[in-house]
Amino acid sequence: MLATVLLLIFAPFILWVVYYYARVHYWERYLKNVPGPKRTPLLGNGLEFPSSTVFIPKLMEYYNTYNTSFKMYVGSQAYLCIVDPKEMEIIMNHKWTQSKSNLYDYVRNWLGNGLLTASGDRWRQHRKVITPAFHFQILEEFIEVFNSQSDILVSILRKECENGNVDVYPFVGRCTLDILCETAMGTSVNAQSCNDSEYVRCVQLLLEILGLRMFHPFLSNKLLFRFTETYRKERRALKVVHNYTRSIIKRRKEFLKNVERNENAVDSLGEKKRRAFLDVLLEYSAHDPSFTEEDIREEVDTFLFEGHDTTATSISFALDSLARNPDVQIRAYEEIQTIFSDDPKRSATLKDLQEMKYLEMVIKESLRLHTTVPFIGRQVEADMELNGMTLPKGLMVTLFMYGTHHSPKFQEEPEKFNPERYAPGNIKSKHPYDSIPFSAGPRNCIGQKYAMLEMKSSLSV
Repeated sequence: MLATVLLLIFAPFILWVVYYYARVHYWERYLKNVPGPKRTPLLGNGLEFPSSTVFIPKLMEYYNTYNTSFKMYVGSQAYLCIVDPKEMEIIMNHKWTQSKSNLYDYVRNWLGNGLLTASGDRWRQHRKVITPAFHFQILEEFIEVFNSQSDILVSILRKECENGNVDVYPFVGRCTLDILCETAMGTSVNAQSCNDSEYVRCVQLLLEILGLRMFHPFLSNKLLFRFTETYRKERRALKVVHNYTRSIIKRRKEFLKNVERNENAVDSLGEKKRRAFLDVLLEYSAHDPSFTEEDIREEVDTFLFEGHDTTATSISFALDSLARNPDVQIRAYEEIQTIFSDDPKRSATLKDLQEMKYLEMVIKESLRLHTTVPFIGRQVEADMELNGMTLPKGLMVTLFMYGTHHSPKFQEEPEKFNPERYAPGNIKSKHPYDSIPFSAGPRNCIGQKYAMLEMKSSLSV
């Protein structure tokens, strides 16, 4: 009897151990010649990443140790970390590595199967539907929003600076959220003027929970996570965010119907209709009912997720880089003064922003030095070759762009802030994947032109 009880108690653990070593043995058949840190039995290298703050430094430590691609384990799952831009180009363009890795599972409750997390035919269809939303004609209509919200940001920062040094990130974050909501959904959440918005608070909470889950040994486990208070907080925040997006979709749908009946229709703020990202999705859905309202909700939430924190962080780092490099700041300022020499007080146009060539070099260098998205993950869908090595089906590949951007092998004086790297004459001599802050290949950032124009607008005000 006792033996039976003990067997029932220990059987799951024994099976787990057997499963772990079988999985590791499978990966090592292919990766035995790839260097990597020593793994802890059953846990892999997970304990070496106790928090998000040590993740990037630890990956850089591994890369500096091996000076080439390396492997690591989280539990029984193998990850191949790639830094070489030539290998990145292969992975980013190969047909068997277009699906995202399991790291993106943490945002599925929020984003569902939106463009960031989708794969296969669904991803291709949604990419095709969304691409027209970033046509320059539509982007030009967004410039007014970029300018007006950036003006509000500057006025707020002027007041804050009277009290001494200021951490600009929270203020920039609220500005980018206002811009995104107005351009994506056609409505404003007034995040800059109303800090206690429930929607804004819930978006910020979801971002915090995402950071926790990626590195916490218990929160990262789907089963264990469901028994935590953090899970309950996430569910409450998701309900608020999803309901808000759905309510906006409903209101925008009604507004577009009114526009069809009345060309002079105005929105809820009394302003003439400006085409929003959401409008493109609603128009497509009207012709193809298989593109459901839930599909639309997922894509709107994905757009907000991808464009909020990343753009706010990028603008904040660019401001810091300009402050630390006064010679660069002066040159960028002189370029802007030249562009606005006819009327220094007028708002920027699309043409003005396109002419800010040096400021664009500054932004690109800041994105290289302070890589906002330091890595992306892909999953190998079928056995494939990479420089004579077989990558097995199921392997997770981490494309470590931060490492590429900071490696002396691929960057001259990588820790020096030097916008001249991106001068036309210099960029020609670089591998196209030496610097890819917006990713590259078929799954590159669909909103990179939008993001660049938004950053130029905010930095040039």
